[in-house]
Amino acid sequence: MEHFVVSARKYRPQTFKDVVGQQAITNTLLNAIENNHLAQALLFCGPRGVGKTTCARILAKKINEDGSQHSEEDFAFNVFELDAASNNSVDGIRSLIDQVRIPPQVGKYKVYIIDEVHMLSTAAFNAFLKTLEEPPKHAIFILATTEKHKIIPTILSRCQIFDFKRITVTDAKDYLKYIAEQQGIIAEDDALHIIAQKADGAMRDALSIFDRIVSFCGNNITRKAVSENLNVLDYDTYFVITDLILENNIPQLLIEFNNTLAKGFDGHHFIAGLASHFRDLMVCKNEATISLLEVGEDTQQRYLQQSRNTTLDFLIKGIELANTCDLQYKASKNQRLLVELCLMQLASVTYDGEKKNDGPFIIPATFFRQVTIQKEVIQQRQTSASKEISIPTNIPVENTPQPVLNSTSNVSQPRISGLSLSSLKIKKDAEKRKAEQVPDEENLPKEEFTEASFMELWAAYIKQIEDEGKHILASNLSADTPVLENKTTICLEMPNSTMKAEIEREQYGLLDYLRKNLQNYDISLHIKVNETIDKKYAFTTREKFEKLVEANPLMEVFRKEFDLEI
Repeated sequence: MEHFVVSARKYRPQTFKDVVGQQAITNTLLNAIENNHLAQALLFCGPRGVGKTTCARILAKKINEDGSQHSEEDFAFNVFELDAASNNSVDGIRSLIDQVRIPPQVGKYKVYIIDEVHMLSTAAFNAFLKTLEEPPKHAIFILATTEKHKIIPTILSRCQIFDFKRITVTDAKDYLKYIAEQQGIIAEDDALHIIAQKADGAMRDALSIFDRIVSFCGNNITRKAVSENLNVLDYDTYFVITDLILENNIPQLLIEFNNTLAKGFDGHHFIAGLASHFRDLMVCKNEATISLLEVGEDTQQRYLQQSRNTTLDFLIKGIELANTCDLQYKASKNQRLLVELCLMQLASVTYDGEKKNDGPFIIPATFFRQVTIQKEVIQQRQTSASKEISIPTNIPVENTPQPVLNSTSNVSQPRISGLSLSSLKIKKDAEKRKAEQVPDEENLPKEEFTEASFMELWAAYIKQIEDEGKHILASNLSADTPVLENKTTICLEMPNSTMKAEIEREQYGLLDYLRKNLQNYDISLHIKVNETIDKKYAFTTREKFEKLVEANPLMEVFRKEFDLEI
């Protein structure tokens, strides 16, 4: 059986032109070599699998070329690789320093590549400082690390730093496409895109995933096979879910989510992917941002089509709901229910605005309008009957069933059409009589009253609302003793604007009560805020205990019995 070489080794770049996604760094290194402007201490830092060690090896080979060598010559005797993860002691660095003094036998430079340099101990770093700052002219040090922040500043200051970036999804996909063509493999564009996304910016990871997919699919890589093998939710799932949300089809939406869980996918991964899907739909709303959509051409057309069926408000609300669910997922005790509630909320976003008046209802909306009109007509009939006003009996009756509004009334209640001429006439007459019965403002009673009678009614009203359960309002009214100014203006001082607002919100009930009982409709209420006054409802610990003793004298016996302190 022929020995298999993984793609990450087989297609490792041999020149700077072959390096993927690091054009700025490779151009800088090439120019430095051509202009003889290369530093003797270089630091390559960046994520895993982006080409740090590869660039170091290419650089080591490039600087020793003088045009007379064969293209395959790699100057292996001039390149020394040290893994700092396993050689992080002072002895390893001292051994390296001793080797640096010996000039190369072939070529011009000796290159020392120290991988994972952040793993060196502090003592090893300190032992390396002098040599790194003033190396022999034939030595070049290339340090590589994924965690630059762990390297001591004195080392960083002696190096020329190159920050490698993550490989973009587009660059990774294009390189995978090139490798597939080299191997005679037919691959769908969306399938390669999913592999590039799964690699998360690391070319080495992308090639490893590619080898795994080839083992699974053979020479024909499809999007469905990649999604199945990598256990990722493909675009179809989210397109279907979004269509169901827009249709307000909650039952089918829950079934689709259950099918997704049955395939072994996590609810957290599902809701995070749904938020990303809404984000991609929002990106398609504007031509200027379509370039931010990192998908294949076929999938891009599907995104554009579905984005036309959505509104910007819906997408913003959808992202907000999905993101909230994502944040609450780990803390939730019933995680499945949390996601299902989020899906139901998403399906209800467009329900009120678009489906409320169109969809079938168990009780038609017109029914409630008819009931309201008929209730008004019946009340008018009762008023007319009490005033011995004749009411027509030939009011047409609808065939639709009507609710019984008052079963105990002695007035006959036929089923009346809310749109009949007779009912409209009755309603108009009732409004006219009501307007005639309202007394003129100038004729309202304005009898004089004493302050004692006013205070008595004030206390009675506070007790009344307290019995009704309005304890906050009663407490606010009791916070200050009212003062009468100009005999009819009630003045109150509140310690803050919140209490003032609470009283003003309920002042009409208070004024109506006082005006009717005192027979004076000139009574008004004036409230001002005085934050410097003492809050009369605030008690000290001693005062609180004395209040308890007043209510129950046994509290004092209890305190003495157990020798308690206040």
